[in-house]
Amino acid sequence: MKPESNQREIVWHYATVTRQRREQLNSHKAAAVWFTGLSGAGKSTLAHAVEEELHRLGCRTFVFDGDNVRHGLCSDLSFSVDDRSENIRRIGEMAKLFVEAGVIALTAFISPLRADRARVRRLIGDADFIEVHVKCPVAVCESRDVKGVYQKARAGLIKEFTGISSPYEEPEHPDLVVDTAQETLAESVDKVLALLRRRAVIEKP
Repeated sequence: MKPESNQREIVWHYATVTRQRREQLNSHKAAAVWFTGLSGAGKSTLAHAVEEELHRLGCRTFVFDGDNVRHGLCSDLSFSVDDRSENIRRIGEMAKLFVEAGVIALTAFISPLRADRARVRRLIGDADFIEVHVKCPVAVCESRDVKGVYQKARAGLIKEFTGISSPYEEPEHPDLVVDTAQETLAESVDKVLALLRRRAVIEKP
């Protein structure tokens, strides 16, 4: 921990270019769209498909993908419960910065614990945090398992694997539920875009 004297010397600097000015330049509002669900539920696929549509509409976007951040920002973390919470904390802080930059930040993380997701919601703010539960039965997720992680988890080769040996706490009051076992990708994308329009993040057609 840093000495108290150093802490007192750290002062928040307020920029003259504000979030509101960035949103005016972008012609849309900023938000953090948090896709949560089991491995294989389709979070990354959906997040990138939504980004494609938003990009087509001229929106400033960025997708934080669970695997990608493990290569850099969170490469020092394991998959223990504590490290997973720290992983989500870091992404929450990054998503908040992107929202301040006027960007629509899309995050695709299992984020299995309600407490971790609630902490990110408080950090970013309820008005800017949009929780999307990408719902899919474990059996369907396993059938899509191109990386073979479910098979390894059931064989005991991967410890604390969400949905098998570690719990996934479904959102109790998500802003949106998409059922990727029942809906086409296009239908799920349309539901997310419709929500963004209702929340006035993007303009109605």
